[in-house]
Amino acid sequence: MTSGRPPGRNGMTRLKFSLSMSLDGFLAGPNQSREHPLGEGGMALHDWAFAARDGDDAEAEYANLWSKNVGAVIMGRNMFGPIRGDWGDERWNGWWGDDPPYHTPVFVLTHHAREPLEMQGGTTFHFVTDGIESAFERATAAASGRDISLGGGASTARQYLRAGLVDEMAIHVTPVLLGRGERLFEDIGDVLGDYECVEVAASPVVAHFTYVRKNGS
Repeated sequence: MTSGRPPGRNGMTRLKFSLSMSLDGFLAGPNQSREHPLGEGGMALHDWAFAARDGDDAEAEYANLWSKNVGAVIMGRNMFGPIRGDWGDERWNGWWGDDPPYHTPVFVLTHHAREPLEMQGGTTFHFVTDGIESAFERATAAASGRDISLGGGASTARQYLRAGLVDEMAIHVTPVLLGRGERLFEDIGDVLGDYECVEVAASPVVAHFTYVRKNGS
């Protein structure tokens, strides 16, 4: 990866994301549900990453960027699960089973309070009801100098972009065309001018673009 990148806004911890996107700009397809957690056709965005984890060394580093030097994760409620409104009597513990892949504190943005959910492997989900800045402050404290990974989905990434809190973006563009779904770069104002591309790498199945906040931004 390119060296000499500017530090995060507090001098140490960076807020970053590593997200797969379709060629037409979507992070997920339409009609998200339990059967289609990334929307119809959305799983195809991650075929390159699954292949990397199965032994494609050329792509493995990019597939694991989301967890590199990460001490906390922030995600939207839609990424945690399909339940809408009050949690009710249904016990939903996430898409990942008893041992989620995060192994750090995870801060889930929601309008509905819930007690922290401790899972195997060091993952504890904390449900944050008082906004993105509160989740950012709590994640910064939990990260203890390491980075914060912004897990998505698209709406959550857009909120943090609009707030000027994202320090680094790794975008993995696949040759998939979804036509509809959740766009990453929509209604975010002029913030993209604050970033510069520091790396481009491509293979037959995916192109990787890394953007960082410009010095002084």
